[in-house]
Amino acid sequence: MAFNALIIMATCCRAFVGILLVSLMVINSVHADPEALQDLCVADTKSSIFMNGSPCLNPMEASPEHFMTSALRKPGNLSDNPLGFSVIVTTPANLPGLNTLGLSMGRIDMAPGSAIPPHIHPRGSETVFVVRGALNVGFVDTSNRLFSHKLVTGDVFVFPKGAVHYLQNIGKITAFIVSAFNSQNPGTVIVSLATFASTPAIPYEVLSKAFVISVQEVSQIRKSLGGT
Repeated sequence: MAFNALIIMATCCRAFVGILLVSLMVINSVHADPEALQDLCVADTKSSIFMNGSPCLNPMEASPEHFMTSALRKPGNLSDNPLGFSVIVTTPANLPGLNTLGLSMGRIDMAPGSAIPPHIHPRGSETVFVVRGALNVGFVDTSNRLFSHKLVTGDVFVFPKGAVHYLQNIGKITAFIVSAFNSQNPGTVIVSLATFASTPAIPYEVLSKAFVISVQEVSQIRKSLGGT
């Protein structure tokens, strides 16, 4: 009788531990970045240590300047990009106090008629606020459904983490957009470049079958996107 009770208790304990572990995994998964374990972790931009994030300065060496940046004050040079847009983002390199806080911001400037091609941010969701201009934006979910909308000055739109999305300036003036992420390094993968201009190249036969085009057409697309 006592032996059976011990077996039941052991089984219950294992079940409880399993449920606890799953719960902890679910709770942790809602954060794009790991939680900070101290008040601040100003990035040591001179450190040569390679790690997930940036090493911390001694907190006693932190100053107000580490928590401020003017990187987004001025627009980027649109002529530097043949696609007609500029993106400037905050990172621990230009805003050291950002390190471990799990967020970042960006400034997007888009010439009339320009478009930011379909891309994803694998490590974070994105919210965009239209400061000036008119845009057509959209994202595609896992069922290939497109969610698109026209935005004007003052509008906000959100792109889910990992969703393929795009922005298009449909106005007659240069658009100015502020973006925010729930990760200090959300990453960016431009779908066309990742597919046709990777290094080394994805086998042409694979792309030929995937897009129902010839191998020669795959080669032409790769060259047009800067692949070698």
